[in-house]
Amino acid sequence: MNTMEKFCSSASQLEVIRSKSAFICDMDGVIYHGNRILPGAIEFITWLQKSNKRYLFLTNSSERSAYELHLKMKRLGITIDPSHFYTSALATAGFLATQVPQGTAYVIGEAGLINALYDAGYSMNDVNPDYVVVGESKTYSFETVTKAVSLVRKGARLIGTNPDTSGPSEEGLIPATGSLILPIAKTAGVEPYFIGKPNPVMMRQALKRLETKREETAIIGDRMDTDIVSGIEAGIDTVLVLSGVSDVDTPKVFAYRPSLVLDSVGTISEGLNELMEDK
Repeated sequence: MNTMEKFCSSASQLEVIRSKSAFICDMDGVIYHGNRILPGAIEFITWLQKSNKRYLFLTNSSERSAYELHLKMKRLGITIDPSHFYTSALATAGFLATQVPQGTAYVIGEAGLINALYDAGYSMNDVNPDYVVVGESKTYSFETVTKAVSLVRKGARLIGTNPDTSGPSEEGLIPATGSLILPIAKTAGVEPYFIGKPNPVMMRQALKRLETKREETAIIGDRMDTDIVSGIEAGIDTVLVLSGVSDVDTPKVFAYRPSLVLDSVGTISEGLNELMEDK
């Protein structure tokens, strides 16, 4: 395919993506890095709202609650109702509640995960819990790892909120759940079960919340191994943005390809807000 053919193909696919009625969008590396909004993100969200698109921000991060994400976005310059956020913490809590209702857990994680588990009917237990649950954590330490290993060896099942080994921040890449859980799993000699993307649990719940069909939906993310593979396995068109952990060469090392590769989400809405205002 020559350069002109590639351009026409990309332009055509961009129009297909723009025509979708619903969007599932990652946050870290797509909308913001840490406390810095990414270029084009506000314009993209404004377009979603003005166009009456259905949208859900689906994040593998378990650190914050939906309301905290609402407040964070408000600080960054745009108002989004908490109902538009779905986190791996919520997915994890919902999954565990179906497996062992009113169960108990030893948690290595932040308030978003702990509160989600409480809301799902779980209580905290550091003696004989049903599960050891690991998410992003600022209090991760040798002591918590040692405790978790002991509990898993005594019979607690090991759950990770997501398999991400790293995540973007203002300072660069930082360890995520997939890395934090590894010492526990290796020492205890077990395989953890991850709830977040690319687990189909997350995608099914997202489509259910949006009340949309997969053919009407697009998923946008910055990771081939979670966002893009989730969409492909669910039969949803995928958009890889290069504003997070991926660059233009990243797709080349995977056996699958996104439907479209863009510099940022701002490309999707570029020029369209002004067009609507003119009308």
